[in-house]
Amino acid sequence: MTDLQILNATILDGTGAPAYSSDVTVDDGRITVIGQAAPARRTIDAAGLVLAPGFIDMHAHSDLQILANPDHTAKVSQGVTLEVLGQDGLSFAPIDEPTRQAVRRQIAGWNGEPDDFDFSWDSVQGYLDRLDQGIACNAAYLVPQGTLRMMVVGTENRPATDAELAEMKRLLAEGLEQGALGMSSGLTYTPGMFATTDELVELCTVVARYGGYYSPHQRSYGKGALDAYAEMIDVAKRSGCALHLTHATMNFAPNRGRGVDLLALIDDGLAQGVDITTDTYPYLPGATTLAAILPSWTAEGGPDALLARLQNPRDRERIAHELEEVGTDGCHGCVTDWNTIEIGGVKNPDLAGAVGKTVAELAAESGKPPSWVYFDLLIRDNLATTIIQHVGHEENVRTIMQHSTHTGGSDAILVGGKPHPRAWGTFPRYLAHYVRELGVLELADCAHHLTGRPARRLGLTDRGLIREGYHADLVLFDPATVKDAATFAEPRRQAEGIPWVIVGGVPVIENGKRTDALPGRAIRRTANGAP
Repeated sequence: MTDLQILNATILDGTGAPAYSSDVTVDDGRITVIGQAAPARRTIDAAGLVLAPGFIDMHAHSDLQILANPDHTAKVSQGVTLEVLGQDGLSFAPIDEPTRQAVRRQIAGWNGEPDDFDFSWDSVQGYLDRLDQGIACNAAYLVPQGTLRMMVVGTENRPATDAELAEMKRLLAEGLEQGALGMSSGLTYTPGMFATTDELVELCTVVARYGGYYSPHQRSYGKGALDAYAEMIDVAKRSGCALHLTHATMNFAPNRGRGVDLLALIDDGLAQGVDITTDTYPYLPGATTLAAILPSWTAEGGPDALLARLQNPRDRERIAHELEEVGTDGCHGCVTDWNTIEIGGVKNPDLAGAVGKTVAELAAESGKPPSWVYFDLLIRDNLATTIIQHVGHEENVRTIMQHSTHTGGSDAILVGGKPHPRAWGTFPRYLAHYVRELGVLELADCAHHLTGRPARRLGLTDRGLIREGYHADLVLFDPATVKDAATFAEPRRQAEGIPWVIVGGVPVIENGKRTDALPGRAIRRTANGAP
């Protein structure tokens, strides 16, 4: 007797090929037979449902939440069976204790600050070992360049010395040897943004040596977006490193209709032999922390220095001028429009009334200038406030998602009173809105974007496709009813039309309900470079 039969399924195998009908047998966590199913202890009748490989979230911010709240229904209920952590250059491995405390404060809005959380690791291996104790879905990890810089250089805006660069390269190599699949950067976040192009090239040379890839949050997605993309392609070309342009958007007013310009830049890089892939989320607004839109000079010296500047009258005047009249590097070179900055979550319960309102609305209610309201929120919430930033353009979203390099990534923040609905809706939204309703993508092609193509970027040779011998990470959905139910008003609503999600042969969603199974494990790069 095998473990599981899936009968009468319409199979999208993850390659982009047309669907076909068949049965699938799963045993010991792997697909053993495609064809006439072998006798099994359990049977699922999949008539009317599509069977696809589990979805791969190429940009996730679940680094702590996947451990603190192992239920992880937001992700697995969408069909996600693997997510890539360590994004945007700031995470928790490798790390030392002073850096851990600083990073916790800086990205509390991304991860929350779980009570009595056991930070019992300081290395990539230690973090991956924690994941292996049992999680809802599988997880891979990228070494965060900003965390490396904070540990070695600090938070000052200056070039790294030769000795400091050598130490960052050593720590990066160690993390890759311990299982990380590559490196991320957050080049609008301190202190990662202080790295020069040459420093990034040196680090990416190490990543290339281990067969990994570079996943940068680049220096601008606004006024300087195309120049920022060009810099990342140059880094990849000079270092020989594979490049994954994560949340590859063209946002803010200067970029309306310029998605085609980004794709032309990518196509030129591909023609020159640069290995490039992308990911996007299928929404217009973005999400980040409220502090992220500040000019970078305010963050030199760390969170306490930043809070002191926010309370200094002369600094406040300078910051307000840069935000409202000049444009800051934190806001991607664009002048801040307070009507686009919606509060998504707060740590201080006294500020709960601000959630769901824009800074402009809060200013109108209080009779204070928007910049004063902004500073007050940052100070009272100890920099932990998250925002939804309404700056996207639909034509760019549709254009970019049709490119041959495209994969799916949620960029999802799971914490806060009103998180972005992409935390619960990214993958079903692709299937419902952009496939069924708009026809921007064909269903088989979309499945390829979300499964086989990202698996290839990660170097996975036994995941991401429905093939005999492959890991049984699978999703069953109804193509006629699958739908993202999460909205900006109600962002934590579970997707519809996804009755079964299976990780390693074990159901984590069964008849639409979360089971108590935790079959997920860390995906590690081995010594020969293969995950």
